[in-house]
Order: sequence, then structure tokens, then C-alpha cells
Amino acid sequence: MQSNSSIKWVTKTFKDLTTDELYAMLRLRSEVFVVEQNCVFLDTDNNDQKAYHTLGWMGEDLVATTRLFEKDIMYEGYQSIGRVVSSPAYRGKGIGKELMQYSLQECERLFGKGPIKIGAQLYLKKFYSEQGFEQAGDVYLEDDIDHIPMIRK
Repeated sequence: MQSNSSIKWVTKTFKDLTTDELYAMLRLRSEVFVVEQNCVFLDTDNNDQKAYHTLGWMGEDLVATTRLFEKDIMYEGYQSIGRVVSSPAYRGKGIGKELMQYSLQECERLFGKGPIKIGAQLYLKKFYSEQGFEQAGDVYLEDDIDHIPMIRK
């Protein structure tokens, strides 16, 4: 899918990622989840190998990424999208919304239509609600950050 922006989107299995793509993805996730959010946690959680990875490139820069899971891998009865991240250097340009739209389309293409469950950071509830997700449980603490379960039917 080529959007009307200059982002080139690709989706790959873990084993199909090049070492440069893998490094860029892990670096971006670390930049945001560990450094920017000041959160000490192990990002490499042995789930990357089970996921499809979306990568959004502007030239040589990785500007956004998610990981996509088939039904029953992260949540019983649900597909899932996780590690949703956009580059701080490219924020405010609608890339996060484009990333989610692409990720939702890819879930349907790869896994078929089905409900999708995410563990959203609480402060992003409005953002995910705009993508069709609804809160599906109470606030819980994960890595010292408030999260909520959300489902898109």
C-alpha cells in the first residue's frame, strides 16, 4: 500500500527482516519506549519471532512500526497489534493514524476479518478510539505505565 504521503510501507515476518531493518526497528522502539518514556523494560520479549512487522520508511528513516499477531498468539480469541510506535522526529504529521490504518488493513489481509485486541497506553485511549477500538476492561499497570485493554470488533 502506498499512501498519499511519502511513506513506503512494508510488512515482513521476523525471519524476512534484514539485519538493517531489524536494527532500525529495535532502535526506534528503544528510543521511544525506553528512552523517551523513561521506562526500563525488556522490549525484546521473544514475541517478535511470532509476529509480522510493519515498517514505514521515509527515505532511509524508519518513521513507524507495529507488530501484528494472528488470533490466539497474544490474546485468546483475538488478533493483536502491538509495539505501535512512530518516530519522535516525524510526529504531528498523521503518521500514527496512517500506521494504524495500514496495520488494520494488513491484519485483515494476513489473518482475515476478526476482532483485534490491544493493550493501549491509557493516554492514547482517544487515539485508539478514533481507530474503532473500545475500552474492554479496567486500567492496569504495565512497566509502570497505565494501560487499558481495547477491542476493535
